[in-house]
Amino acid sequence: MSWSLRFLGVGNSQSAVLLGSASAVLQRDGAPVLMIDCGQEALTAYQQAYGGLPDALFITHVHMDHVAGLERLFFATYFDPARRGKVRLYVPVGVLPHLQSRLADYPGVVAEGDANWWDAFQLVPVTRGFWHAGQWYEVFPVRHHLPDTAFGLRLPGSVVWTGDTRPIPEMLAKYADAGERVAHDCALQGNPSHSGLDDLEREYPAPLLARCVLYHYASTADADAMRARGHQVARPGDVLALADPTA
Repeated sequence: MSWSLRFLGVGNSQSAVLLGSASAVLQRDGAPVLMIDCGQEALTAYQQAYGGLPDALFITHVHMDHVAGLERLFFATYFDPARRGKVRLYVPVGVLPHLQSRLADYPGVVAEGDANWWDAFQLVPVTRGFWHAGQWYEVFPVRHHLPDTAFGLRLPGSVVWTGDTRPIPEMLAKYADAGERVAHDCALQGNPSHSGLDDLEREYPAPLLARCVLYHYASTADADAMRARGHQVARPGDVLALADPTA
């Protein structure tokens, strides 16, 4: 059995058209297990990679470059009797009210009526973590806008996905303490909502940085500049080999 992480997209909201919406899929023996976030471009990339739609997703937060694809997924799922109500949506409880107000509460989700947005999905609210396909995943808050509105994901012993965040050394000291690869939000220049390369170099020890693979950046030129400083930077479609989970 082999685990890997496929980067569906690596761009920020401005560069998503060229670099794809920041999103990834955990794979086991090359088959998709869990999609992380679902921007519009990410859902397209998923369909191109796997020839179908995801059966399970984890949502980090509700900025549209991370959830806009859920509307298209709703229609494709709701009108498919074989899939309706079976697509698992793992949503941190802090994120759930925002997802409800942003997508699920729109009046008349289908023109014919008699439908709720959640009818298409199997909602699994999560706090500290969740079980999926025989594996335990850990969930932790990150620093992106208001507290408890954005979350990261850990497959223990294998990989950590930070989602959109400022540096989180205290969280990674706990949730990346078993040699996991760390897919980390990072642009060449940071801002109040996202990490910049200078931020990570200042906040993280060298051994942790050596395990980081950077994504959510503004351009290919910025990615080249970060590589020139000795860092691993993901490209759309990259597949990162992972260690087997320990839990």
